[in-house]
Amino acid sequence: MSEFTGFPTEALIFFEGLEADNSKAYWTDHRATYETAVRGPMLALLAALGPEFGEPHVFRPYRDVRFSKDKSPYKTAIGAHCERGGYVQVSASGLMAASGYWRTAPDQVERLRAAIADDLRGPGLEDIVARLRADGCEVSGDQLRTRPRGYAADHPRVELLRYKTLTAHRGFGEPSWLGEPACAEHVASAWREMRLLTDWLDEQVGASRLPESRRR
Repeated sequence: MSEFTGFPTEALIFFEGLEADNSKAYWTDHRATYETAVRGPMLALLAALGPEFGEPHVFRPYRDVRFSKDKSPYKTAIGAHCERGGYVQVSASGLMAASGYWRTAPDQVERLRAAIADDLRGPGLEDIVARLRADGCEVSGDQLRTRPRGYAADHPRVELLRYKTLTAHRGFGEPSWLGEPACAEHVASAWREMRLLTDWLDEQVGASRLPESRRR
């Protein structure tokens, strides 16, 4: 494994081209660039982050088009995550780091709303969200259009009650340090900051207790 030295400009240029021509021909012609400027640096980044953030996983570059009207074969970003950290992505737009709960089963949503509504536990999440947003992170997730059934429209945390999933992410764009080893520390710092949210979610919501067949 090569030492992490940052993501070169060629990585963003690769994805700019892929957005313009999402075809097997483009992918084949530029596969060497993907390996050296995109996948290689991502693997090196994960190796650098692994001692603190745990087991890494790089997502496949191929889209699942079975149930999609969009039949473009390739993802226009490379994404990866570490089990105790979060998600990191590089695309034509640059670098992004995120953490939180992207997918939730019905029992998790139920526990999330119960914790938010609780006057002892809910204000803690409210403070975490406010702190992250004040520091430049975006906090978002899948939301209902209106309040969930069974909760008052004037509940003080009605905005949070609408969430079914909850994540924080920071878009870095293309900073001067993207192509430098310091990039790893910026991702690590973002994950440490977002740990406020993931720790709250782990404590109050946790993993689904439903059988796999009932988690959708």
